[in-house]
Amino acid sequence: MGWVGALLAVGTVAVIIAVLYRPLGDYIAWVYTSQRDSRVERGIYRLIGVDARAEQSWQAYLRSVLTFSVVGLLLVYGMQRLQHVLPLSLGLPAPSAPLSFNTAASFVGNTNWQSYSPEATLGYTAQMAGLAVQNFTSAAVGIAVAVALVRGFAYRRSGTIGNFWVDVTRGILRLLLPVAAVSAVVLITAGVIQNFNGFTDVTTLAGASQSIPGGPTASQEAIKLLGTNGGGFFNANSSHPFENPTGWTNLFEIVLMLAIPFALPRAFGRIVGDNRQGYAILGVMGVLYLGSFAALTAVELAGNGTAPELAGAALEGKEQRFGIIGSTLFATTSTGTSTGAVNSMHDSYTALGGFFPTLNMMLGEVSPGGVGSGLYALLVLAVITVFIAGLLIGRTPEYLGKKIGPKEVKLAALYILVMPMLVLTGTALSFAVPGVRESVTEDSILNDGVHGMSEVLYAFTSAANNNGSAFAGLTADTPWLNTALGVTILLGRFLPIMLVLALAGSLAAQDTVPATSGTLPTHRPLFVGLLAAVTILLSVLAFLPVLALGPLAEGLM
Repeated sequence: MGWVGALLAVGTVAVIIAVLYRPLGDYIAWVYTSQRDSRVERGIYRLIGVDARAEQSWQAYLRSVLTFSVVGLLLVYGMQRLQHVLPLSLGLPAPSAPLSFNTAASFVGNTNWQSYSPEATLGYTAQMAGLAVQNFTSAAVGIAVAVALVRGFAYRRSGTIGNFWVDVTRGILRLLLPVAAVSAVVLITAGVIQNFNGFTDVTTLAGASQSIPGGPTASQEAIKLLGTNGGGFFNANSSHPFENPTGWTNLFEIVLMLAIPFALPRAFGRIVGDNRQGYAILGVMGVLYLGSFAALTAVELAGNGTAPELAGAALEGKEQRFGIIGSTLFATTSTGTSTGAVNSMHDSYTALGGFFPTLNMMLGEVSPGGVGSGLYALLVLAVITVFIAGLLIGRTPEYLGKKIGPKEVKLAALYILVMPMLVLTGTALSFAVPGVRESVTEDSILNDGVHGMSEVLYAFTSAANNNGSAFAGLTADTPWLNTALGVTILLGRFLPIMLVLALAGSLAAQDTVPATSGTLPTHRPLFVGLLAAVTILLSVLAFLPVLALGPLAEGLM
């Protein structure tokens, strides 16, 4: 019944995503290509002094991204440090400076890494006006950057790639806000709470006293999933019944995480004028997603290990209302996107089970990736793929009519090096620097040996990929990890964006060249397979040694 349930679950998700693919993808393409602005949008442009018809160079676009993000970072940091004087603070004190920095960096970077227990740390104002707002804006930034890169392929001899302020405004008002509002209503009807009740003291059946938190959860739950953010209103995240009460809400939340990332290839195909290119990118995303789900489900159903074999199943850290299949499908989705939400504890998976969520992130989160970031990451990998194909089989290195020359290859190569560099450097420093090592081993790691290594490796992988999930055995609220992970999040978010926008500018400046007999067709199964293989190979070459010291070593013991 395990595999039957797995096929039914993933088949249901696939059918829903297939139904959404064309209408949602076409709508996203319209959002970013329409020449008409609404009255509200025009009012916003006048307020911030933006000419909606003036496009920007890639340098100006990047400056706008960074300015917008720095302002968000300062606002979220300030709200936390001043929490004790804000309304609806529930009497909670201000978080420490390192924790406030980590949280601000995390939510501005679309990561939502949480080194704290949300319901016991942040009041409603900080949650709503700080964190929830950044869930919208950081997601809109990711989509805007992806669309800018798509314009790079679509434009001819252009010095511009669009207008960031228009893109981010449209992304929020036309896409994220309406879909999140409807989704929040659906979640409320399903039992997800939405109130301002604070803490309610109750007496349990055993006669003990317990304080039950409330809060405006459904509104934050919807955008945390739709925008592939991931931060929970409660510490238990989507395993908490106030966030994810039933089996069908679990399915609904999985669809929310996948809807935009899987629809963006359709928008890509529409904007460049070739829907076949969108199907090719969709094919790569789908192959990687299904392969990861099958592998993770197989090792969890096998339940290898003393405790799972005695219990009859690998159910430690999993909710009974979701079971193994509902948990592995959610875990594959949240780490295959950049969401980081969890409905089960990845730290409690079997040894090899914990390997696959880590690997999903190490692939660059392109199966299907975060909103925007998944598409632009896969397009960068496509640039590398056509270059490699040209070397191997003598094809001309072109993609969508644009020549892939030394500049484009260098930018793409730098892009794929950023994330491994951050992950490996952060992990190495955590164990190599004497003072830091003591803090990590004595204050942060719950488990000694290779599993402790896996906890730290997972944390830096999650931070560098803007995911936000964690192995639950790691205590990250320490000066070192708050600072190191916060810096990793910011670098892992904005260095790749800088390189993507530079690539977009380089491509937009080119004219298109006609396809010849030497041009590699990039819409056929051969290219889909080659792109998937390059994606996997690059991750294996970069991370196999460190994986052999952590999850693989534990799984083979």
